[in-house]
Amino acid sequence: MPKSPKKQRLSVYLDPAVMRRLAEHAARRDHSRSLIAEAAIESFLSPDAAERQEAATTKRLDQLDRRMTRLERDVGISVEMLAVFVRFWVATTPALPEPAAQAARAKAGERYDQFVIALGRRLAKGPKLRQEISEDSNDSTGEEGRARSE
Repeated sequence: MPKSPKKQRLSVYLDPAVMRRLAEHAARRDHSRSLIAEAAIESFLSPDAAERQEAATTKRLDQLDRRMTRLERDVGISVEMLAVFVRFWVATTPALPEPAAQAARAKAGERYDQFVIALGRRLAKGPKLRQEISEDSNDSTGEEGRARSE
């Protein structure tokens, strides 16, 4: 039976936190610290390490791409919604006579400031519109489901 070559010794210095994590991992796996360190070094030096890293990076980029696509879609929907609302508002709101228009312009600045303050409060702590919509649609679906079952 041929004798395998004896392993060579290597001394390394590890940060205490890294050494603690190594010891904990070795204890959980019931392996020696030396065996785990050797496997980690082998993995680090293996030629497929770069391929694994590239695959992980590619996966992350794909996730980001999907998120950006959804974001672009959502922004497009928001812009179209705003355009439809403005067109509807302009078409259905009659022009005011001049004395009333001056009073409305004076009140508009005050109302706009109140709107900005309310928007700031809502963005800081309030529920997001998409949460309210999903809650409203879940509530109405639940009520319809209950009405049908009764």
